[in-house]
Amino acid sequence: MRVLILTNLFPYAENKSSGVFLTNRLKHYQANGISYKAIAIVKKDSKLIQYIKSKMLGKYSTLLKEVDGVRYEPVIVKRSLPSFIASELSFKYVLKNVLHTASEIEKNTDVSSYDIIHAHGMYRVPAGIVAFFIAEKYSKPYVLTLHGSDVNYMMKKWGNKYIPFLERAARTIFVSNALLDRAKQFGYSGKNAMVVPNGFDPSIFKPLGKESVRRELGIFSPGYKYVGFVGNLNYVKRADKLTEIFLKIAKNVGRVKFIVVGDGQLRKKLEKSLRDEKLEAILVGRVSQADVAKYMNAMDIMILPSRNEGWPCVVLEAQACGTCVVGSSNGGIPEAIGFEEYVVEEGPNFEERFAKKVVDVLQNGYDAQRLIERAQKYTWENIVGMEKKIYEEVVT
Repeated sequence: MRVLILTNLFPYAENKSSGVFLTNRLKHYQANGISYKAIAIVKKDSKLIQYIKSKMLGKYSTLLKEVDGVRYEPVIVKRSLPSFIASELSFKYVLKNVLHTASEIEKNTDVSSYDIIHAHGMYRVPAGIVAFFIAEKYSKPYVLTLHGSDVNYMMKKWGNKYIPFLERAARTIFVSNALLDRAKQFGYSGKNAMVVPNGFDPSIFKPLGKESVRRELGIFSPGYKYVGFVGNLNYVKRADKLTEIFLKIAKNVGRVKFIVVGDGQLRKKLEKSLRDEKLEAILVGRVSQADVAKYMNAMDIMILPSRNEGWPCVVLEAQACGTCVVGSSNGGIPEAIGFEEYVVEEGPNFEERFAKKVVDVLQNGYDAQRLIERAQKYTWENIVGMEKKIYEEVVT
């Protein structure tokens, strides 16, 4: 089985973990008899756009072509400020970029040698639409996977334009039922839909022993509870409310340390508010997957109060470490958590109710083994097996 992968999601030199769910699944393709070529659709911005992005986001990101043996071959889409504005306002301009991208891919890829095209993402220069045009030209089937904000945000803008390309795919895959339901709200029929979540690597995310890993990380204090967060520090993840939630937990628990793993535009504000409230907080920034697993093991509870999620891989990763996750009811979070007692409904006084749930779990404990066992069905081996079955059905 030969698969041509087209993706809007890929690692950056500044953030190796970006698109990690794609990198990890591709690592398992060869073992499952799937050969592939992964093409990253990369926007090359003008110096003016780079400057604006660096001011707004604190940095400008560039493609990391190889991670853990997985290689991404870039196809470049140049953007000036006028072309960026045009693509935001006109779908015709989006299609112009799509057709240019498809043409560039053909120059360096023997598309006819592949059995199937699999696109990940419907972001700017949507991989799924690029896949459609290439598939049509070469009479190949294409599969499209949607991961989250391409439905929650991009379809809110271009839903009526996107839907035909979802409908025409041999299979349109969603990472959660919640994401599929959201797409249906925009008018997608669901007739060719499948739900295949992202997975986790059990060789990395596994129980390590809380006290021993806390000592290894240099954060051990006798008698303390540890509550953590792993993710991008932005509004969607509700990073703007982390200090408020942590403060409410601290007032009811006493000796507690807070661990924050991740980075983003709200980091400086978060650091300041945590200092102002004199909370015992450890902010470690972005770290390797192995270190993420260590910090997850160090936590008694990991929180995920996000305002939206497609399928949060961090939930299964934490559960595989034997750490309980308390999350909001938004998007695919309840599906990922799998236990309704650890889900807090969105609504009035959310932060107060969320903190109370965390305190209750800290005081009453949980069955770590139940979490570990539940996570095992989401290993990458199982997830890639599901995708391989879809490929075989589509090709035959």
